[in-house]
Amino acid sequence: CRREGLKLFLKGQKCMTDKCIFNKRKNPPGPPPKRKPKASGYATQLREKQKVKRVYGVLERPFRNYFERATRMKGITGENLLILLERRLDNALYRLGLASSRSQARNFITHGHIRVNGRRVDIPSYKVAIGDSISLGDKLKANKVVGENVEMAKNAGLIADWMELGEDGKTAKVVKLPSRENVDIPIKENVIVELYSK
Repeated sequence: CRREGLKLFLKGQKCMTDKCIFNKRKNPPGPPPKRKPKASGYATQLREKQKVKRVYGVLERPFRNYFERATRMKGITGENLLILLERRLDNALYRLGLASSRSQARNFITHGHIRVNGRRVDIPSYKVAIGDSISLGDKLKANKVVGENVEMAKNAGLIADWMELGEDGKTAKVVKLPSRENVDIPIKENVIVELYSK
């Protein structure tokens, strides 16, 4: 967050409290610069790409693969890229409020606690589609943390409109594909397209 100069909410509930390091120190990590250098065009493009990678927790090669897939899709490449990232299973859990952060969602998935259409899925990058039903495993259903996450998300109105959360708060269904408007972090996707188009 300090490197990007923006709150990315990577630590879940901690980011909402005074313990968040971004509230205490907003300057980038490392020794304080003597003067702030003017960012070049390439530096601006790189920072934007790094920001998106950090938000969604994706490494360079998978991110490049997402970009190449987005270029082959119909429509605007930058928007396609963000929609592909939004459709990741770990992001879907976070958007539903079942996990307080995407890293916690990845933890739930890799430990085999998540089921999609009744089948266990342990791949965080699994791409959800319209009609998919997402449910929690038996161990996770009894977990107090999940209940607290859902309550906090409901109260704050953070649940994405492209999914429906069940009345029990333990199941959900994908009703439509996400759109560009569902991305709530300020991202200039056209800058990333320019970087990869060089």
